[in-house]
Amino acid sequence: MADEDDSFLKKVVTGDETWCFLYDPQTSQSSEWKAKTSPRKEKFRLDKSRGKVMLEVFSDYKSVIHYEFIPEGQTVNKKLYLEILKRLRDAIRPKRS
Repeated sequence: MADEDDSFLKKVVTGDETWCFLYDPQTSQSSEWKAKTSPRKEKFRLDKSRGKVMLEVFSDYKSVIHYEFIPEGQTVNKKLYLEILKRLRDAIRPKRS
């Protein structure tokens, strides 16, 4: 198909999934030499993961078309995946028509 239609690969939509870990940023004061009147500098550090969510991402040849976060504990079964695909279809329709 790609040999016969130059725009064939531009019509392909691909999807992938990955786990995203949630972190809680914490501030801490650092030790450094400065004037007594100088404001303290805050440093950010990340505590251990506060949980995770699955990220479902769908894209075409040039950009992300649709993405969804699936909360931890939610099972990605046939029913949920069909709902995601319907929302993907709705996201694609305005762009492709």
